Amino acid sequence: MAVPRQLPNAITIARILCAPVFLWMLLADAGGDSALRWWAGALFVVAIATDGIDGYIARRYEIVTDLGKLLDPIADKVLTGFAFVGLSILGELPWWVTILVLVREIGITVHRLLVASDHVVAAAWMGKLKTVAQAVALSLALMPLWTIVGDGVLWVNVVTMWIAVILTVASGIDYVVAEIRGSRRARPARP
Repeated sequence: MAVPRQLPNAITIARILCAPVFLWMLLADAGGDSALRWWAGALFVVAIATDGIDGYIARRYEIVTDLGKLLDPIADKVLTGFAFVGLSILGELPWWVTILVLVREIGITVHRLLVASDHVVAAAWMGKLKTVAQAVALSLALMPLWTIVGDGVLWVNVVTMWIAVILTVASGIDYVVAEIRGSRRARPARP
């Protein structure tokens, strides 16, 4: 079966376009426990799940592109960034968490864009693990599960969010170290 070469990139772009719709749905009724909150959570889950789908299609059909390597992590950062900001606006997540995550995400994205003409920096395994941890933590925080299973789920949210924050910082450090090592190897040896 022939798969269009730009299908993975189209899925990635759709994930970016879902982000503002998701944020509007989350904030429309001040984050209440209404159906709109459930729909916002569901849209986030579906959109973040496309991260695995576009990557799988690109690798399976050998249609990995430099544009896809650049856009895919940006799409993740836009979607998760909107979720962190939305939860902080609602007062459900401390702003320091959102600021810490956004500084890491924006810093690495800007660096990726600056070096894109020289080389494309694909996501490393720790960055992928960080994205999965953020996706799980944000999905749990976005869905008003406390209305079904009680307030005990809030502790699960706190633990998963801490794991996501720790992996966010660790993967940022890993990225910086890898780039420094790579730039040292790329330098010509002095005579």
